Amino acid sequence: MELNSNVIDTPPRDAASVVMIREGAEGLEVLLVRRHTDSSVLGGACVFPGGKVDAPDSSAELLARLDRPPADLHTRVGEPALTHEQAAGLYVAAAREAFEEAGVLYQQVGNAEVATVDAAARASLQAGETFGALLARLGLTLDTDALIPWSRWITPRRPSVMNKRFDTRFFLAAAPQNQTARHDDFETTETLWLTPRAALGDYESGRIDLAPPQIVGIGHLARYASVAEARSDALTRRPPLIEPESFEENGTRVLCYPGDERHSVRERALPGPTRLIWKDKRFQPPGGFSAFHR
Repeated sequence: MELNSNVIDTPPRDAASVVMIREGAEGLEVLLVRRHTDSSVLGGACVFPGGKVDAPDSSAELLARLDRPPADLHTRVGEPALTHEQAAGLYVAAAREAFEEAGVLYQQVGNAEVATVDAAARASLQAGETFGALLARLGLTLDTDALIPWSRWITPRRPSVMNKRFDTRFFLAAAPQNQTARHDDFETTETLWLTPRAALGDYESGRIDLAPPQIVGIGHLARYASVAEARSDALTRRPPLIEPESFEENGTRVLCYPGDERHSVRERALPGPTRLIWKDKRFQPPGGFSAFHR
């Protein structure tokens, strides 16, 4: 992954992503999918499933497929500037991207969560059926209760690793039981379940590439002993807004986050290190990756 120093004047595009977690043999694990190397956004990097919010995500057709009214979801997101429909559309986009990129569908029928999903449903979506038409045909309701607003990241005008800007809302979600996450062999080419410590170790050693939001997000997850602990914390706080700011120090590129002495926002947004430095072709905390471990 190469460092990008271009300044981009276009406004960020809304996006949604799912930080999917489960209990593994060695504790909490997080899902990463590897983007196709030809992807125009973070090609070859490992990311949380996610992507751009599409206009239909806020349509009446899809909002009718939610288990909660848009007003309730607007309150949960905690962004007064959004309309109720825009806030609800973020949930739709997150659920759609999790299904498209990882094959996991957060769905309900009535009040009962569905444990399995028909493999033909994903194939139908890939063949061109819209997400709204698919849910309507199968009579499915999206389980928004499973998606907990976790953080909001806005790509700076001088982004670190790509030439596009996004305003991404990350949702924390436990992996549904009896569903198997799998890449789609189109947008994503590999599925990885890793403990946060292992993911950061693989990035440090060069086995995988990560963008700064994934590095910091995985470092945040490293502080939790279980899925229940991570979900409980997310439910008790408002999702922080993170707008990275960059500067040069002794010839080294530095990304800093709220709470850092060089950031314009003095209040800390997340636990752990408040900056990453570009060293050995990797973004890393000044004290090394062990700084993320509690």
